[in-house]
Amino acid sequence: MNTRLVAALASVTVMACMIAGQNALAWGQDRVPILVELFTSEGCSSCPPADVFLQKLDDQPVAGAEFVVLSEHVDYWNHDGWKDPYSSSDLTDRQRNYATRFHLESVYTPQMVLDGGKEFSGSNVKEAQKAIAEALLQPKIALRISQVTVEQNRVRAHVETGPLESSRGVRAADVYVAVALNHAESQVLRGENANRHLTHTAVVRKLFKVGKIRSGEQFVREIELKVETGSDPHNLRLAAFLQDPDSGKIVGVAVKTADSPAVH
Repeated sequence: MNTRLVAALASVTVMACMIAGQNALAWGQDRVPILVELFTSEGCSSCPPADVFLQKLDDQPVAGAEFVVLSEHVDYWNHDGWKDPYSSSDLTDRQRNYATRFHLESVYTPQMVLDGGKEFSGSNVKEAQKAIAEALLQPKIALRISQVTVEQNRVRAHVETGPLESSRGVRAADVYVAVALNHAESQVLRGENANRHLTHTAVVRKLFKVGKIRSGEQFVREIELKVETGSDPHNLRLAAFLQDPDSGKIVGVAVKTADSPAVH
């Protein structure tokens, strides 16, 4: 799957990077950041292949792209014999909001949403490559996370964006920060995935709206977020993104772990 994706995007990536060099990159970026959200569940038998695909994207297989991946576990599968320990009603609500924006009759898993503007089955590589090719050509607002520290059950970080330019066609953007586990796994005992050992990457545990900017404004703030007691600092990452509240499109995104230099 990884090889097919890279081959399909090779020519597109070269062209995209030439355009991005003029429009989308800032603060020393050399890749275009792209937010990839996967709505998934351990109770869904068709989800493990999509989970694997997300992990492969997290390995950064495409030159010129910086995939910021988020595994968002929904809770509507929990009635079917297995309660997903990573599921959240808040993430189910987020997926339902996307369903409304995309004019879908209902939510489903696995669903992948790319940069808030394209949705498709989470294991559909062909649709993913088309959406990625388009996303590579879209300029992003500079966004940077730095000074991430974890003490007890609190994570602190500095989040800073470039100005929201009116030329981008967005009048305002909500600022979100997600706290996610780099790696998680489960031995599923019941349900559709009974007796399977599942692994996940970038599993969202908390998603916070931390601010809002309007045209011409920047977001610069020290944030402090509560995390689960006993969280391993080396297994945490922060993802920040700017989302147009009207269209849902992502106009800026970055990721940072607690023990590595800033990515953006």
